[in-house]
Amino acid sequence: MPNITISVSEDLKKKIEGLPELNLSEAIREFLAKKVERAVLLKKLDKMLENSELTEEDCLKLGEKVKEQIWRKYKREGW
Repeated sequence: MPNITISVSEDLKKKIEGLPELNLSEAIREFLAKKVERAVLLKKLDKMLENSELTEEDCLKLGEKVKEQIWRKYKREGW
C-alpha cells in the first residue's frame, strides 16, 4: 500500500499524541475515501447537469418544495 506524508501543526500533533486509542491511519483513510467518493459523485453530477437550463434560483425553489412535501408526509405519518 502506498504511503502519504502529511504535515500538521504542533498543537494538533500534541492533541493526537494525547489520544493513543485513536487509529489515525484508519481515520485518515476513511476520511480520504469519503472525500474522493464525494468528489467523483459531484464530477458525475456536473457532467449530467452541464446542459441544464435551470438557474440556481430555480433549484433553490425546487429544493424548498421538496423539503415541504417531505415534512408534510412525515407529519401525516405521525412523526
